[in-house]
Amino acid sequence: MKYIKKNIFKILYATFIVLGLWYLLSFIINKPIIPYPHKVIIYIFSKNIIDIFIHINYSLFRIVTGILFALIIGYPLGILMGFYDRIDKILSPIVYLTYPVPKIALLPIIMLLFGLGNLSKILMIVLIIIFQIILASRDGVKSIENGIYDTFISLGAKKIDFFTDIVFPATISKVLTALRIAVGTTISVLFFTETFGTEHGMGYYIMDSWMRYNYIEMYSGIVILSFLGLFLFILLDFFEFLLCPWNK
Repeated sequence: MKYIKKNIFKILYATFIVLGLWYLLSFIINKPIIPYPHKVIIYIFSKNIIDIFIHINYSLFRIVTGILFALIIGYPLGILMGFYDRIDKILSPIVYLTYPVPKIALLPIIMLLFGLGNLSKILMIVLIIIFQIILASRDGVKSIENGIYDTFISLGAKKIDFFTDIVFPATISKVLTALRIAVGTTISVLFFTETFGTEHGMGYYIMDSWMRYNYIEMYSGIVILSFLGLFLFILLDFFEFLLCPWNK
């Protein structure tokens, strides 16, 4: 309960600060391009909420699916690299070479290969997140002292026990931190990809509103996208609260 109250307080004071600055900017600019926050909020709740939720669901599905695939592929790969130096020596140069490549530059190639549907958008998210997960889980394994494994096994513990009691605690916190860092970039790239070959998603919703000069609707999409990112951050904090009790 204390954890929930603490996070609610953080959300409320951050929201009030942003709203205050937004009101101030709207008053100074005094043009339709920056509408007052209350007009945007009224528009969100006065519009057909089902239509908005359709766009939210598409964006959320792409983000969550991309994160899950990145975890399924990147986490075991990073653990293998952490345990086996030979695998690390083979794969690390490839990771170091491809990681800095701007993923958005690969979008035309990915769309040509996989089309304009969900697959290309999910793949972009996977490419953004997977490298950070690989490196975080590898570094987590390498942070385990060499003698711990032998000591653990000599005490009669099984390999699965070693993973659950030693490897998982050493890596999960680093992986969640990597995901937290990647969320902002993920939403930015998703916004860009949803402006191509789709009629669903918050990126399409915002750009379509902008093209029609409907600034209040455009800002409503931006607000919803911000709260979508906030939801993902809170979800990651919640997982850290559950899985990493030593960080409390």
